[in-house]
Order: sequence, then C-alpha cells, then structure tokens
Amino acid sequence: MKYSILKSWLPFALIITGFCALVYGTVQQNYRQSLNDPQIEIAEDASTELAKGALPQSVVPVKMIDIASSLAPYVIVYNENLKPVAYSGTLEGDAPVPPKGVFDFTKQNGENRLTWEPKADVRSAIVIRYYAGEHSGYVLAGRGMRQVEKREIKLEIMVGIAWLVLIVGTFVHITFFEIVRKRN
Repeated sequence: MKYSILKSWLPFALIITGFCALVYGTVQQNYRQSLNDPQIEIAEDASTELAKGALPQSVVPVKMIDIASSLAPYVIVYNENLKPVAYSGTLEGDAPVPPKGVFDFTKQNGENRLTWEPKADVRSAIVIRYYAGEHSGYVLAGRGMRQVEKREIKLEIMVGIAWLVLIVGTFVHITFFEIVRKRN
C-alpha cells in the first residue's frame, strides 16, 4: 500500500513543486528586473549628454550618497582609464570601482546590468553604459538592493509555506483515499 500511495502522490508533488518554483522565479525576477528601471533611465540620459560633450560633473547629482547605508540612486562617471571623474556614490569615502571585466563587457556591448557587491553586505543593482565622444568613458547608475532583498525573503517564506501545505495536503488526501479504497 505504501508504494501505491507514493506512486499516486508523486505526480502531484512534482506538479506542485514545479508551479511553486515557477511562481517564485517569476515574481523574484520581476522584483529584481524592476529594481533596474531608474538606473537604466539615469545611465542612458547621462551617457547621451556626455557623448554630446557635457561635463561629467553636470550629469552627477550634487548630494553624496553612502552606498552602504542609502537606498537612493547614485551616479559615477569613469574615464576611459576607469578612474572616477565625477560621482555621487561613495563607499568608505571614495568612489568604488567595479572589476575591469565589468567595463570590458560594457565597452563591447554598450551596456551592462548587474548586481554588484563592492563590499560584504553592500549590494547594488547597477547599470553601466559606455559613451564615446570628445572624451569617452562609462556611466554607472546604481542603487541599494536592501528593500528588494527583504521582499524576496518574504516571497521565499510565502511560497515555501504554500508548497508545504500543498505537499502535505495532497499526501494526506491520497493516503486517506487509498486506505478507504483498500477497505472496500
């Protein structure tokens, strides 16, 4: 009887697991991808202005943002040699610089969107755009991920609870009907 219960329940368990994974993956990706929206706009607008000859300081907000503690968007402009020339985002008082490979990919593809962890427990959703003009370089627009990561944890808990309730519920249901069926 144990094997018949397992045989009857296993397809339900696989379907439930698949749907829960689909729900989690879809919502998590929506959270993460929409986190980039302001940075995409900021990086596109700033790189367009810089390509037209604007000064780096003119596309960077005046207010300094400590990226370790703030959720506010920040901008960093790097020259072709990957040196910060204007910035509103700081980490421990300086403008942080992503690894060279990030810039290489950006130059080759025009844009790069990624999660960056310049220091343990400091995570930013960043968009980097390459610009060419009289002077060439890169614009990085980023913002902290803390709120979205909190939402993702709540999502994991909600989907996990739903998965557990459905798995246990279907197992109990199938076990009950298998016992009833065997008695008749």
